[in-house]
Amino acid sequence: MFILSGTSFDSNSWKPKRVFMINRIFRYSVIFILLILFQVLILNNIQISGYINPFAYILFILILPVETAGWLILILAFLAGLIVDLFMGSAGMHASASVAAAFVRPFLLRSMAPRDGYEPEAEPSMEQYGFRWFAIYTLIIVAVHHLVLFWLEVMDISNFTGIMLRMLASTLFSTVMILMLEYFRKGR
Repeated sequence: MFILSGTSFDSNSWKPKRVFMINRIFRYSVIFILLILFQVLILNNIQISGYINPFAYILFILILPVETAGWLILILAFLAGLIVDLFMGSAGMHASASVAAAFVRPFLLRSMAPRDGYEPEAEPSMEQYGFRWFAIYTLIIVAVHHLVLFWLEVMDISNFTGIMLRMLASTLFSTVMILMLEYFRKGR
């Protein structure tokens, strides 16, 4: 029995929570690794018509639990982007785009919150909030990611139309791919 701030805690009452957290960390670590491998081994070798580049690793940022601390999401997004940058030789562009997407995420989640708020331990998912909710959420986060990524890649306002065309095409393609991955991730 521990005494902490005048309150007693039984050490056994912490075990289920600790096991839950360990399982959750393991599950998200596996998802992180699989998405990064899928991105660097398969998707990085795909470019359709010179305008469409699919990026699935963003799904990791999307599905982190709602109550995950903002600083942790930013760090994880940075790491995911940095790993993709290392394999693509893109000098921090994916890290920057991922951090931008992670930065927007809490504001978007707040603006899209259900009337009664999010459930404890909630994960933004198609299963939990429905297809429409998840599709809109995904589309916005992916659009932010792609806008930053393609802007950093070109950094030339004279090619604004090309940047927007590439961003829109890649956003739509990546969003559809992420929605399919999310659908199959939940085993439907």
